[in-house]
Amino acid sequence: MGEPRDGRWTPRRVGLELLAVGVPAIVAVLGVPAFEWSVPAALIACAALPLRHVWPPLALIGVLAGLAGGLGWPPALVALYALGRRADSFPEIAPWLVLPVVAAVAPVFATQDLPWPQGVLTVGFVMVNTGAAAVLGLLVGTRSRLVDSLAALDAAREVALAARADAARAEERARIGREIHDAVGHHITLIAVGAAAIAASTRDDDTRRSAEQLRALAKRSLGEVRSALGLDGGSLPAAPAGNEGVVADVGSLVAQWRGAGLEIELADDRRAADLCPVVGRAAYRVVQESLTNAARHAPGAAVRVEVDRGPRALTVRVANTAANRPQDTVAGGGTGLVGLSERVGSLGGRLTAGPRPDGGFAVEAVLPVEATAAV
Repeated sequence: MGEPRDGRWTPRRVGLELLAVGVPAIVAVLGVPAFEWSVPAALIACAALPLRHVWPPLALIGVLAGLAGGLGWPPALVALYALGRRADSFPEIAPWLVLPVVAAVAPVFATQDLPWPQGVLTVGFVMVNTGAAAVLGLLVGTRSRLVDSLAALDAAREVALAARADAARAEERARIGREIHDAVGHHITLIAVGAAAIAASTRDDDTRRSAEQLRALAKRSLGEVRSALGLDGGSLPAAPAGNEGVVADVGSLVAQWRGAGLEIELADDRRAADLCPVVGRAAYRVVQESLTNAARHAPGAAVRVEVDRGPRALTVRVANTAANRPQDTVAGGGTGLVGLSERVGSLGGRLTAGPRPDGGFAVEAVLPVEATAAV
């Protein structure tokens, strides 16, 4: 029957408050008054009980007259319980317990001539009744605070366990990343060195250009691997901001694939826009993976890349026609589109991919201009 913690009065709380005030009032009316003013004083004490929600000692002071009249014990027990319920320790409420003891025994000693043994018993009885209600409230309040503390401790432990699990996963990812970098980086470096040797030793201009392009692609691939695995140490250039992550870089990517012999038509929407960097990078990856798949699974097919910047969404579509020569035998992991779908979905977008009626394949990603999450 303490103060509502959330400050709201629900029907249940209103009902409990009516019981806390009404039951003592009924008991006071049905009691035998010791004085003419005993019943009015007890009813005033009941009316003062809601003050315990403001400050419990106010309700306790309000019941003193009812205690003096002999019918104020029911509301006094409610006020004493509330006093203990809101306290943190017994010494905090002990001084306030003197008031109801004095108010209850003073009229008895003033109107009756009691032998000292009966006087001691009367004082002891009043002190026990007064202290019992307050101590009961103190115990209930302590238990409630203990339950809250245990709940907070459980929540903190769950957060700590989650943080520990995240740290373990991050450490494992870093270890795997280092291993991937060591293995893949070794072969990419060999490719770059071999291409440089070819470029330096050949006398054919076309071969030299192809070798230099291969060396540049190998170096860029190594840099992207290091950046993706978080092993660049800040030495690589920052990811492009704004719309360049889609327009400029996609144009360069298309040019590289054209140089490798892929027939690509590029339709760029070059309207200026402050595109979110993570959206630009995700769109670039969609084009990159789609062109890789087209070159691997549909050799000789014509490819069309479309980038359309709308008012709320960025649409990237890569479609290729059916292959006009036998497919390469290079095996793929089959997880590229799955990874793209997860990446696009984490930004609040959607990715669709599937065969076209003409035998080709199309990949379309719709990305919000402002990403809902960063990856």
